[in-house]
Amino acid sequence: MKQKRLRDFGIEIGELEPGSRNAISDVEGVTVGHTTLSKGDIQTGVTAILPHQGNLFQQKLIASSYVLNGFGKTMGTIQLNELGTIETPIILTNTLSIGTAADAVIDYMLEHNPEIGRTTGTVNPIIGECNDMFLNDIRARNVRQEHVHHAIASATSTIEEGSVGAGTGMLCYSLKGGIGTSSRIMELKNSTYTIGVLVVTNFGILRDLRVNGKAVGKDLKDALVQSWEEKDKGSVMIIVATDLPVSERQLHRIIKRASTGLARTGSIMTTGSGEVILGFSTANKIPHQSTAGIFMETINEEEIDTAFRAVGEATEEAVLNSLVTATHVIGRDGNERPALSDLLNQFDRQLT
Repeated sequence: MKQKRLRDFGIEIGELEPGSRNAISDVEGVTVGHTTLSKGDIQTGVTAILPHQGNLFQQKLIASSYVLNGFGKTMGTIQLNELGTIETPIILTNTLSIGTAADAVIDYMLEHNPEIGRTTGTVNPIIGECNDMFLNDIRARNVRQEHVHHAIASATSTIEEGSVGAGTGMLCYSLKGGIGTSSRIMELKNSTYTIGVLVVTNFGILRDLRVNGKAVGKDLKDALVQSWEEKDKGSVMIIVATDLPVSERQLHRIIKRASTGLARTGSIMTTGSGEVILGFSTANKIPHQSTAGIFMETINEEEIDTAFRAVGEATEEAVLNSLVTATHVIGRDGNERPALSDLLNQFDRQLT
């Protein structure tokens, strides 16, 4: 069955048009794969984002990261920000599986690059996490290296959302959260470009949730006999992809504006919630081996406001897509949270 996304409810976020898939994969070459582990107390998984389809170690991309609130345990961002490039797939999983994910990425990169650790340096795996311990038995550490390898191998341009992959056990605004994605088309003076966003949502409390400016969360909270609100202590990982030709500095400025879309859904970025943004541009490939005569194309700074608007709109819609596509999950010790779509049906509420 085709997943019902935000626009299927008649809601359009912002003023820019989405790409044909309305997904991060609208940026050419970007693919996403999941491994979903969902059985009883095991409610977790892995999501892999491949920035392009070539050898990423040999053909690196401009990249940057930005931290809104640092209650998180990402790996690889120190070197990513120092050098301004990315050289591995991005892996998203639960908090206690970042070591396993890193080992799996390192093995994957060694297999495809025999020169690593021999005739050249080592490799910098990029791993992000959110804490799924309410629904998932996180102490059991059920994510294995083969789950990471499967997510990488299964990556396609068609992206499943909701309670899948790294989003399997996540909560958002006291409801079931998970994976969401969206994109925007940018018309600049000389060409057309795309920004795509993918999120893993695991943050917020119900009364703060807003959908296109409407206080949907407060309405639902008032209608509930039982309140599912808890202290906001989750996290969100935001992955931004673009084919816009930018420098690392320009990209850093752009991805910071994902915060505007996050805030419009109701997030106040509390102390216990880690908000981390990773971004890359596919426009310029940086050879691993030094090559004379390399020149980078970048946009004029006067045109960057369109990208600021695009990343905010795509982030807002991606978060909301993660909510409306999520399905009800019963996890560890019988813990559960309702799906937004179920509550809307139960109380005959509308998002518009």
